[in-house]
Amino acid sequence: MAQRALVSVSNKQGLDTFVKGLVALGFEILSTGGTRRFLEEAGITVIDVTAYTEFPEIMDGRVKTLHPRVHGAILGRPTLESDAVAIAEHGIVPFQLVVCNLYPFQETIAKPDVSIPQAIEQIDIGGPSMVRSAAKNHAHVAIVTSPEQYEDVLQKVTDGSMDDVFRRKLAAAAFEMTAAYDRAISDYMAAITSKSSSNDSAFGQKLNLSFQLQDSLRYGENPHQKAAFYVEDDAPATSLACATKRNGKELSYNNLMDLDSAKSIVAEFDQPAACVIKHSNPCGCAVSDSLATAFENAHAGDPVSAFGSIIGLNRIVDLATAERLCEPGRFIEAVIAPGYDAAAFALLTTKPKWKKNVRLMETEFSDEGKGAAEYRRVSGGLLVQDRDDLPQTEDDWKVVTDRQPSDDELADLKFAWKVCRHVKSNAIVFAKGGMLLGAGAGQMSRLDSSYIAGMKSGDRSVGGVVASDAFFPFRDGIDEAARAGIKAVIQPGGSRNDEDVTAACNEHGMAMIFTGRRHFRH
Repeated sequence: MAQRALVSVSNKQGLDTFVKGLVALGFEILSTGGTRRFLEEAGITVIDVTAYTEFPEIMDGRVKTLHPRVHGAILGRPTLESDAVAIAEHGIVPFQLVVCNLYPFQETIAKPDVSIPQAIEQIDIGGPSMVRSAAKNHAHVAIVTSPEQYEDVLQKVTDGSMDDVFRRKLAAAAFEMTAAYDRAISDYMAAITSKSSSNDSAFGQKLNLSFQLQDSLRYGENPHQKAAFYVEDDAPATSLACATKRNGKELSYNNLMDLDSAKSIVAEFDQPAACVIKHSNPCGCAVSDSLATAFENAHAGDPVSAFGSIIGLNRIVDLATAERLCEPGRFIEAVIAPGYDAAAFALLTTKPKWKKNVRLMETEFSDEGKGAAEYRRVSGGLLVQDRDDLPQTEDDWKVVTDRQPSDDELADLKFAWKVCRHVKSNAIVFAKGGMLLGAGAGQMSRLDSSYIAGMKSGDRSVGGVVASDAFFPFRDGIDEAARAGIKAVIQPGGSRNDEDVTAACNEHGMAMIFTGRRHFRH
């Protein structure tokens, strides 16, 4: 008796070639609805499942494979006497292969204006039932759930090596697929019910996450820590998870952390922008009319700290920028950018000390994925919040001092404010001329951060601006900035000492803007 394969898929990528291969190996093909029509149009002889079950599809195709002769053919164990009797008694013909993937529920709910009824209609019922049945009975049935498996399955069937180990591997992938599918449905239902309930939380009562292993890393932040990189099932194309490594050594845990920070900062700017990252903080950042100048100014912000850094660039890297990246004495671990032109790529991959060492990452830049949930593990739990990366508005900004900022100062204040929210709290940023001069990051006191920013900036801060991620609690931070020559301030405001702080600015002849929004980053 010929072997049988049941084929019912939503994603038809590569299906015709795969099924033709099965037919050539002697398989009979059973199928339903759109899959059957697709295969017949490809010239493949198909047995309609309704002819096998002797029961028609009903309810617009909602009920077609939920039938004892289908699930008996999947779940039956021909080597077990009682199952063999039932198979014979009810005219069941066992399947040796089930090829099934599910309705595109995740893709449907990702559409901007999808309605709830449209989403609900894409919840597959028969598909998961067939997949789980075949996966459970993988000792007798091979379950194929992804086009990526087609080549290996054909090879195994061809050379007769479809053993228990391989079928078990297919079953594991199948259960993971249905689990991820159910998680997506559960999360969607939780989200739409929370919106309609009296609970004003943006988050559901239960959180289910699904990530796939992308890389096993050599180690974590330190050599004694094991580490891996997992990616979201539907990671945005603009995310680090979807970035392409064009050149260089294996990426480390710390590289990935810093690359994400580098991309986030330069994505803030419409002008050509460059940043220099050390330990997830910018030690240099600049905008300019050209990418090469932006990088030069960013590196000049703190050239000592820039040793062993990660570079973020928001334009395709050209030869002029590549030449500056490769200048003697500069040690760069990795670069992330939207791309590299041919001349720049050739230089960066042939220059001594660069060649195959420096990682060149390429990724898309857009607003896709911004504002998505951000997760942080704590002992026994998970903290969730919206990521603080949405485009910033100036609608609520208010000048609170006697003096208004000049046009040049206002441009620098806008620049410094964008940089500041990417610096670890307590964050103080000194800037001038579209260039980061010094940053105080991660200090327990805002005054300490001010000292550090002033020390890094030196005399360059004269005539510059300062940005603070949260309010100045006392005037001492303003006094410290004034000693460094700072002429304008941007901060959220909201302290009980705002009047004292504003008075200090007026005494020093400084302009100050309250934004009304804090940007703590821990």
